[in-house]
Order: sequence, then structure tokens, then C-alpha cells
Amino acid sequence: MASRRHQRLALATAVLTLTTAVGCAGLDKALDCVRTADAIATSVGNLQQAVSSASEDITQASEALDDIDRELKKLDDTTDNADLSKAVDDLQAGVTSVRESIEKGDATPDITPVTNAATEIGKVCTP
Repeated sequence: MASRRHQRLALATAVLTLTTAVGCAGLDKALDCVRTADAIATSVGNLQQAVSSASEDITQASEALDDIDRELKKLDDTTDNADLSKAVDDLQAGVTSVRESIEKGDATPDITPVTNAATEIGKVCTP
């Protein structure tokens, strides 16, 4: 009888340990998402500033786009959330569009798709 009680206790302990481990992994992913969303927001802010002063130095906008690309790669590697994946895809499309506009000589490209998608990532990543 005592043996059965020890088996149940061992099983309960194993289940609790597994649940805690999975919970911590989920928490780690959520924190990664929040950190990356914050970095993306900073990069989008830099992009907005660079575009508003594009007549001075358009390379700042390109650097901000590169920063966003780096953060998107990190975020894409850490998520399996469908809403977040869509927001990441939308942001990537916006970044591509802005980059193409800059390469064609547009000193003040429309960055609305970038800001909208970044806002959506912020919403999805908010715990």
C-alpha cells in the first residue's frame, strides 16, 4: 500500500514538474516576444525619425530597416502563434516596400504599413 502511495506521489511530482517546465518555456517565449516587440518599436521610431529628416541622410532609414529585419528574424524564430506570424509577415512586407521606395529615390516613403504592423506585433506580444 505504501508503495502505491509512493508511485502516485512520484507520478504527481513528475506531472507537476512537466507542467512547470512547459509553463516556464511559454513564459520565456512571451518574454522574448515582448523584448523583440520593444526592439522593433525602437527601430520603427528610428525609421520614422529618419524618414522625417530624410533630406539630411537617407542612410539612417536604411539602417533602421536593417534593424527591423534583424529583430523580425529573431521574432520569427521564437513564435508559433498565427496572429504573430501574420503581423511579422505584414511588417516584413512593409519593410520591403519602404526599402524599394528609398532605392527608387523616394526621400519620404509611406511607412504606414510598417507602423501598423509594428503596432499589431506590440498588441500580440503584450502579456
